[in-house]
Amino acid sequence: MADLPLVLLHAYPLDARMWNAVRGPLSAHTRVITPDQRGMGRSPFPESDAASEPSLDDAARDVVALLDRLELDRVVLGGCSMGGYLTMAVLRAAPERVGGLVLVDTKAEADGDEARANRLSVAERAESEGIGGWLADAMVPNLLSGHTREHQPEVAALVRELIESQQPAGVAWAQRAMAARPDSTDTLRQSDVPALVLVGQQDGLTPPDAARAMVDALPDARLVEIPNAGHLTPLEAPDAVATAITDWYPAG
Repeated sequence: MADLPLVLLHAYPLDARMWNAVRGPLSAHTRVITPDQRGMGRSPFPESDAASEPSLDDAARDVVALLDRLELDRVVLGGCSMGGYLTMAVLRAAPERVGGLVLVDTKAEADGDEARANRLSVAERAESEGIGGWLADAMVPNLLSGHTREHQPEVAALVRELIESQQPAGVAWAQRAMAARPDSTDTLRQSDVPALVLVGQQDGLTPPDAARAMVDALPDARLVEIPNAGHLTPLEAPDAVATAITDWYPAG
């Protein structure tokens, strides 16, 4: 690997702990930074933003501010699921800070009407009821492949634990921000950096076809499909994900 640090942005509704199993192998090759996004994990939800319309553009500014604090001019930026949407938002906002892309179980397309309505419904329920007793039950079967749930019950237990530890305000903000996100296909098409696109072959939320569409849009991309994995490949198949990233990693 080369000099550029690697910043990895986590999926919804998890936090940076989802990268724990890949941090070790990747850290042997480059500096790895895995922040919690606003309102998730240990990151506070900015109360000043409570009255403003949720937008991934604000979360992108958080990432750029983090790079500034760490005095990092340029990084390889990657994300899983919502972290991928946020990666594309950073690429729109500050393309000069991005020296490579790792897009994991995500897609460039915006939500359709039904998906957007579902997100807003979840946001409202999280605010009115909290998330205990229903969010993990609803999400775990969609986030993990049947193979993972059957053969790696400890992964399902960890995902459930991560979901149930989140702040309802952060969950609601994230859903509304994702519902409002634009299509990022042109953003990818205009990028000029190498990209790695990873997808679980059993990902039902952002399936392999969505990964191939991103590869088609990107000027310099490699596609890796992970067997037996669903929507959270860094948790379901961490060795395969770490190997794919280290084998691809661009020179600084």
